[in-house]
Amino acid sequence: MQFPATELVLNDKGQVYHLAMSPSELAHKIILVGDQDRVAMVSAFFDEIEHKSQHREFVCHTGRYQGKRMSVLSTGIGTDNIDICLQELDALVNIDLEQRTEKSEKTSLEIVRIGTCGILQETIPVHSYMLSSHAFGFDNVAHFYPITYTEREHALCSSICEHVQLPQGINPYFISANEALTERFTSEKTHTGITVTSSGFYGPQGRSLRLESKIKDIHIRLGNFEQGALKIVNFEMESSAIFALGRQLGHACTTICLGVANRPNMSFSKGYDEEMNQLIEYVLARF
Repeated sequence: MQFPATELVLNDKGQVYHLAMSPSELAHKIILVGDQDRVAMVSAFFDEIEHKSQHREFVCHTGRYQGKRMSVLSTGIGTDNIDICLQELDALVNIDLEQRTEKSEKTSLEIVRIGTCGILQETIPVHSYMLSSHAFGFDNVAHFYPITYTEREHALCSSICEHVQLPQGINPYFISANEALTERFTSEKTHTGITVTSSGFYGPQGRSLRLESKIKDIHIRLGNFEQGALKIVNFEMESSAIFALGRQLGHACTTICLGVANRPNMSFSKGYDEEMNQLIEYVLARF
């Protein structure tokens, strides 16, 4: 089957449309960052950079770090952009762009998101490394795809929903990160648990300015959830879609974030460039 031009959208160079990249320009180890400026922060550690591109908010640098070929790509903010990134990253390795046909032999990418987040556990200090074992998605991206969930994922989703008592109209989903890839970043420095992926920064995360959130205490309710050793540890805006689309497409995905705010304590970082550079080095050494 050929993918028509309206489904597999390419630019006039035959590259995937939004990322503006060709297959040869992408490594199979990929670091996703939200902030465009963070791409250069990551690639500054590379021994060499072989490719640079930018189209809209999607900036990509591909190079080598200690002999390992890697790409670092900015996604912008939110799961809507993740839908674009994951689909086009997969197309670069698993679709013949010239023939517009699916390749018979599939490539599995390793994808780690480096981001920032809000901490939901009172005892975890700002600037901690928050590692996602699972994601609880307040967004709706995964609902548009035939994602296969495990019985445990369905059960945990139901348990969290029952605990937090979300208002009508919010239909979350629960998805696991890739266990082997997550384990690679696990150490005494990391706080591992469930990440809540929100569809916005203010109301969807319980913040109220002039427009009051319907779920203004949601961060407290989420932080109080516990099932065995599993707790909800942080809030961010991308991981659920990365994990759901990535796993269904056959890629290994996880997320590690720098906690820049502690929501229960109402404390926020006064600056974290140095700490972010340290987290980048931590990830590069283990990727």
